Amino acid sequence: MTDWRPSASLFYLQARARLYRQIREFFTARAVMEIEAPVMGAAAVTDPYIESVSAQCDGRTYYLQTSPEFAMKRLLAAGSGPIYALGKVFRNGGEYGRRHNPEFTLLEWYRPGWNDHQLMDEVEALLLHLRPGLEVARLSYREWFQSHLAVDPHTASAAELAAIARGRIEIDVDGPEAEDRDLWLDLLVTHELEATLGPGLTFVYDYPQSQAALARIEPDSRGQRVARRFEAFIGGMELANGYWELTDAGEQRRRFAADRDRREALGLTPHAGDPKLLAALEQGLPDSAGVALGVDRLLMCLHGARTISEVIPFDLDAL
Repeated sequence: MTDWRPSASLFYLQARARLYRQIREFFTARAVMEIEAPVMGAAAVTDPYIESVSAQCDGRTYYLQTSPEFAMKRLLAAGSGPIYALGKVFRNGGEYGRRHNPEFTLLEWYRPGWNDHQLMDEVEALLLHLRPGLEVARLSYREWFQSHLAVDPHTASAAELAAIARGRIEIDVDGPEAEDRDLWLDLLVTHELEATLGPGLTFVYDYPQSQAALARIEPDSRGQRVARRFEAFIGGMELANGYWELTDAGEQRRRFAADRDRREALGLTPHAGDPKLLAALEQGLPDSAGVALGVDRLLMCLHGARTISEVIPFDLDAL
């Protein structure tokens, strides 16, 4: 007999509706305008570690968006002012598990005139609005690594990081991959450091410049060039990823090209960067900070769900 039932219970359907209302009330009170971003776009994401879902329409290939970021930056360049979007995004390539579903809900917002630390303050305010009394901590990426692994992640070599990882994690990495510093940094974060975070809200900021993505790179208090981005965790689960946004069209074009080369090296389909985003940057994107927050994971954190399937009305297996 065909199982037609939704994956989420009535409790979580009601909790989701209540959460959406609270989010909208929060941003309305702060004069941040809700916009509706397109679900489908003409350009795929270039990030080597994110795969877009393709869609055929009128004889052309489009892509279901992995984030509303590019569309929202075009709106910012057109003078929208502070904006947020609450809607569906899609990611391919094994994005299914206890904390992942290929279709999920993202809350993304942008604040012209702000930097990453000012935006951290607002992320904190939103989460305390949703869960009063939540404990909050902040630490730099360097502090995170030095306090638990006694290594500076900005200066350690791939060989040094590999030695630490191999002493702690059962992992088989050889060949060219073993020379990838970011691979070892990510393994140490996911297999070691996330477990050190407390049950409350923790912000980690000033990531290695090699992990800048669409964030600007600036020197920190020690003169080390770092990516001005942050991630927010609750109970060791990544919840949000924020940037002090890159506004330099030339640098963005170089990063798109580097992503394309990296995808080719990994045997993945290469994608050119979105020309309309580059045109918007050339026209002039205001200095801004932006953040994307996973709403399904937020529901998990707020109500103690063990799997993302519990909070999604119809997960992949229920479609």
